[in-house]
Order: sequence, then C-alpha cells, then structure tokens
Amino acid sequence: MSGVVCTLRVAEVTPETADAVSVSFETEAGIADELRYKPGQFLTLRIPGPDGWVARCYSLSSAPGDPRPTVTVKRVPGGLASNWICDRLRPGDTIEVLPPAGRFTPAPGHRDLLLLAAGSGITPVMSILRSRVREGGSAVLVYANRDERSVIFAAELRRLTEEYPDRVQVVHWLETLHGLPDLGRLTALVRPWAGADAALLCGPKRFMHTAAEALEAAGMDRSRVLSEEYQSLTSNPFAELSAAPAPPPADEACTGTLTVELDGERRTFPWPARTTLLDLLLAQDLDAPFSCREGSCSACTCRVVGGEVKLLRNSVLMEEDLAEGYVLACQAVPLTDQVEVVYD
Repeated sequence: MSGVVCTLRVAEVTPETADAVSVSFETEAGIADELRYKPGQFLTLRIPGPDGWVARCYSLSSAPGDPRPTVTVKRVPGGLASNWICDRLRPGDTIEVLPPAGRFTPAPGHRDLLLLAAGSGITPVMSILRSRVREGGSAVLVYANRDERSVIFAAELRRLTEEYPDRVQVVHWLETLHGLPDLGRLTALVRPWAGADAALLCGPKRFMHTAAEALEAAGMDRSRVLSEEYQSLTSNPFAELSAAPAPPPADEACTGTLTVELDGERRTFPWPARTTLLDLLLAQDLDAPFSCREGSCSACTCRVVGGEVKLLRNSVLMEEDLAEGYVLACQAVPLTDQVEVVYD
C-alpha cells in the first residue's frame, strides 16, 4: 500500500483491561481496498498533541475478514497518544490513518504456529491467532503478563480454547506466580512445540531475546522464527505526505541506473548517489509503498535482485531478510552502477 491517508470513523471503543482498549473502525466501500491487511500488520494513527499532531503505530488485533478493523492500545505511563486514545476517543469520532503496514505475518504455508507474546505484544499475535484458527490451522500461545488482571483478551482466549480445544492451546505465564520468564524454564516449556511450522514473537526486547534463545535451545531453526519489535517514530509521516517529493538535485553525482518493477510495470532511470530509493521513486511519480520513512516499520520493503545498496538505517529487517535481498526503500542508497529492485 502507498502512503494514502484514510479518515476512519470510530465504531466502538471496548475496554480490554484497566489499561487497554480496543478501537474498532467503520469502513466505507471507497476506502475498503486501502485497508486490506494481513494478520499481524499495524496502522499508523494521527493523534492530536499539545504542540500539534503526532503519529503512532498500533497493531491490528482483528483478523482479515472481520467486519471492522480493530487496533488495541495499552496505556503507557506518560504516553501522549496511548492516554489520549484510552481517555478521550469515543464512538463517532474520526481519526486519520495510513494504510496497513508491517511484515510480522506468517507465510501462507505456515498453518501450525507457536506464538509467544508478552503484555501488549499480544495485539498482533491475536490477529494471527484468529486468522489461523479461522483458516483451519492450529496454534499454541505462550502469553506472559504481570498478573491475571493484566491479561488482554482473557475472555476471547478462553472462548477460543473452549471452541477449538483440539487446535488452540493457551499457556499463561504470570510474573506474580512464575517470576520473569528465564531461558531454562522457557526452553523446557516450548520444547514440545519446537516442530511447529513457525514461531512468532512479540513483546518487550528482554522477553523477545529470551524467547528466541529458548526456541533455538529447544531445536527450532532461526529461519522459522519471526519477531516483531515496537519502534517509536521520531518524525511525522503525515506531515511528510503533505509535501510533494523534491526531485534529486541536478548536479548530484550519479552512480548509475535503477531498474524497478512495481505494480506490474518495469522502469529504468538514473539514481543519484545520495538519494534514497523511496525518494527517487516518489519523485518519478511512482506509487511506492511507505509509512514511517525511518527504517522502523518495514512498509517500504522491497527486494534487490541485481547490484547492491547500502541501508542508512535498519531497525526491523533481520539478517535472514537481508541475506535474501530485502531492503528498506526509505533507507537504501546505491553502491553499484546498476541496481535492480522488485516489489513482491
């Protein structure tokens, strides 16, 4: 999806815990296509602040096919956007969003999943769980929280295990009972499911690191492990969208040419040395996908199939992604005379 701004009307705000709410949006026929998403993706919301508007990314907890796209937001102490959403947002309000983005989504062939989440990391995992169950797959969820009152979607998780006892299993890890998840105990816990098609992890960095080590110790290959880390935006993509992209300076040194395949069309043009791939494509009036423009969200991911590029910043792609040629267009500058890029 490209960086098109959609205005959505809030249909419902549902309390999940004392510190978390789910916000469901109405979708009109004219913008339904822009809001098509994969399980595990997120929306970027435009939120009012004391010094102007700010942008924040929130994961979708609904699954594709649900009548209303829904994000779930956990209150962060001192967090401007999360507190505004939890305290102020009401049904009937409108809010601007960017189209769904993110690569934290299982491959179509991955039907039997091991899911590990902590705290609000359950949000994209819930979307994945709902989607896989609906498609006939199975999932085991290990969900860590501080205490029982902190469990987001507690009732829904209970319903899923009761309705699909042969395909959904939920293991709760409560800090008040079990302490913090450690490598030894987590390894022993996940070992019976190390043969799952894939494992998906989301939560605080410490939890993600321990969970990834536990999966490796349990015998799961790293290529079958996908992690999602929340990154804070340092700029406002909505403000950047309002400005037309400037063409590259005419006198800037050019390393060669770019050939790009996007939306079924193949084009070739010069690529100035210090211009990012995304800026070049937008200056050529191509509808290239993007969101944060900071190397943090993966919305602009494409694949280099010829030549080489350098990433100025990367907070989301893993070594396995880079090895397969995936790059972030908003951070990629050319290293070779000729570069060929495709958008899958």
